[in-house]
Amino acid sequence: MRISLFLLLMLCSFGQLAIAQIQHQSTGWLFLMNNTKINKKWGTHLDVQLRSSDQFSQLRNFMFRPGLTYFINDKSDVTLGYLLNETFIDQVGRKDNRLTEHRIWQQYIYKHKISTVNISHRLRLEQRFMEQNGGGDLFSQRFRYFIRTILPLAKGQQNFEQGFFAALQNELFFNVQHKNKLNGHFFDQNRAYLAAGYRFSKKMDLEAGYLNQTVKGGNNNTMNHAVQLAWYTRF
Repeated sequence: MRISLFLLLMLCSFGQLAIAQIQHQSTGWLFLMNNTKINKKWGTHLDVQLRSSDQFSQLRNFMFRPGLTYFINDKSDVTLGYLLNETFIDQVGRKDNRLTEHRIWQQYIYKHKISTVNISHRLRLEQRFMEQNGGGDLFSQRFRYFIRTILPLAKGQQNFEQGFFAALQNELFFNVQHKNKLNGHFFDQNRAYLAAGYRFSKKMDLEAGYLNQTVKGGNNNTMNHAVQLAWYTRF
C-alpha cells in the first residue's frame, strides 16, 4: 500500500511540471502492444497507436513501432527498434497534410516484484528524423524514463494470472541533442497515467484510463487530457 501511495503521489507531482501559460487539450488514444517470445533469448516487440487531435475532431497521429528483443534474464531485456510516426495536420493551402517522422530506438527494461505488485522500469533512447512544417528535416535525440506498476485488486494473488487490476505509470522525456531546434529546453514532456483493466490470462490484458500529458513548449506549455484504451498481448 505504501508503494501504491508513493507512486500515485509521484504521478500527480510530475503531472504538474508544466506551469507558466498552459493550453489545454482533450484527445483520445488507442494503444495496441504485442510481445512475442521466439525462444529463450529472442523475441519481437510491436506497438501500434492511433491518437486524435484536440476535441477528438480527427486522426492526428498514426504510430507503428516494431522491434527485436534480447532477453538477458527473467528480469531484464534489451530491444532495438524502428518507429514510423505520421502526423496529420489541418492547414489551409497545404497540399500534403502529413508530416513524417522516422525513429531508431534502443531500450532496456528491468522488471521486479514487491509482494503482489509488479513493477517495470524502461530506459529508452531515440534518434529522431523529423520532417518539419514549412520544409526541411531535423535530427535530434531524446531520452525517456518510464515506470509502471500493476496492482491486482483481488487479495492474495502472488502470481497474478487473471482478474481486475489497477495500472499506474509515469514517463519523463528529455531532449539530449539539438534541444534548441525543438522547445529550447532539456525537459520535453511528462506523461502520467492511471487505468483500470482486466487480465484475461497470462497472454492478454485490456485496460482503459486517463493520461495527463504535459509538454514544455518554447513559449507556451500544453496539457493534454487523454482517454486511452490499451490492449496488451503476450505470446
